[in-house]
Amino acid sequence: MAAANRVLWQDELGDRKVLVKVQAWAMNPCDSILQTTALPFVKYPVILGKTSRARVGDRVFGFTANNGFQDYVPLDYTLMAKIPSADMPYRDAVIFGLCTTTSSFSLFGKDYLHLEFPKLGATKTGKSVLVWGGSSAAGSNAIQMATGAGYDVITTCSPRNFDYVKGLGAVKAFDYNSPTVVQDVVAKLDKGECTGIYMAAGSNAAACQVSAASKKKLFVASSNPMAPTDIPEGVEAKFTFGAGIGPEAFAETLPATFGGYLPEALAKGVYKIAPSPQVVNRKGLDGVQEALDILKNGTSAVKLVVEHS
Repeated sequence: MAAANRVLWQDELGDRKVLVKVQAWAMNPCDSILQTTALPFVKYPVILGKTSRARVGDRVFGFTANNGFQDYVPLDYTLMAKIPSADMPYRDAVIFGLCTTTSSFSLFGKDYLHLEFPKLGATKTGKSVLVWGGSSAAGSNAIQMATGAGYDVITTCSPRNFDYVKGLGAVKAFDYNSPTVVQDVVAKLDKGECTGIYMAAGSNAAACQVSAASKKKLFVASSNPMAPTDIPEGVEAKFTFGAGIGPEAFAETLPATFGGYLPEALAKGVYKIAPSPQVVNRKGLDGVQEALDILKNGTSAVKLVVEHS
């Protein structure tokens, strides 16, 4: 009976899928947003979520665009990697799935900023990139990936997180609540060669205003859906995800994520677990709603995690 069940799962999953038993879920703002906001590129019902654990005994972390909030989850094997050390808890490893996928797509995707890929021992490019919202989950990982590719990262966040983002590799941080933040950031970027703007979290309008005021009219890749009113005339800006996004779309950025730099840098200890996981009180699927409710009230420099048991 056990062997028959395994064959049945193999047939149903297909060649690219691996069935994993969930040990922890990392929560994302989009999970909370989908409970209250209708998005045109999402067909309901949909079960979002990100998952972490085993492939025939291996400890793994990975990303799935849907169906993550389940006890057992099928993952595309290209969107998963081994947890690099036996002593790394699942609550730490699980934070990387969506935030690294999103940030890498924005930074390295050919239709977005199209930066050079990160690699161990990369030399400095002499160029900069702006990460708006650097203390967010996506921003924290974007800083590390862009730094790992040799770029100087300029970022925005609240002053209480300046040391945090600089610890991840940012060379300069600006207060995004400052009334002069756009002018201040533009003055810094225009001193050298900036390659573009990644809006990881915060205001699309502010990031686009930086582009409009800069000498180069920098391309803006955003993690948030963009309204036409956010984009000034002459600025090119694009929402990172949308309709029709599947595992095949992420293939071009795998050298930065599960298929390359991320597991290698984690294993070498040059990539930090950031932001830190904040484990909610309740475990299992009952804890998912608790975490979503916390997300609706906002978080800063942490990643909400629900442990399975």
